[in-house]
Amino acid sequence: MKILVLTGSPHKNGTTSLLADEFSEGAKQSGHEVVRIDTAKLKINPCLGCDHCRKNEGKCVHEYDDMIDIIIHLLTSDAVVLVSPLYYFGLTAQLKTVIDRFYSVNALLRDSPKKLYLIAAGADTDDWAMDGVKVHYKTLCKYLGWQEGGTLLAYGLATRQDAENSDYKFMAYKFGKEI
Repeated sequence: MKILVLTGSPHKNGTTSLLADEFSEGAKQSGHEVVRIDTAKLKINPCLGCDHCRKNEGKCVHEYDDMIDIIIHLLTSDAVVLVSPLYYFGLTAQLKTVIDRFYSVNALLRDSPKKLYLIAAGADTDDWAMDGVKVHYKTLCKYLGWQEGGTLLAYGLATRQDAENSDYKFMAYKFGKEI
């Protein structure tokens, strides 16, 4: 199975970077092909809602930014994993920008059954802190017609050291291994 891991953290060595690494290692150990794209390192313009893509066979008005690389992997993957730190109770702007740009190939994505997974981490320990991220994930699955693959929601991780010293590191590896 080809798995596309889309990370949204602007921190190269943050909590979700560690969790994405562990997930990817587990998935590779199980024989899956893993493509990881760190969206915060790319030049991706936001969707303008201009419908240029609808009038031009999926070609976005921003055809010269880095989104085309993501689209290629997105269309050929069997599973997609969204990995994001919790930023003001939601996904990071970097990852949300990528998701918004799915619009240009919306029909193709909705005709391509996939599994969607979510890994999110935040310093908050309140059980409600991830409610917005969970609803967004479920809504994406429903809208795209993709199967919910599962979630790993990591609470109380303010630093990479917190993640390294937690069970979440092992849970992320197991999550990838069992995919």
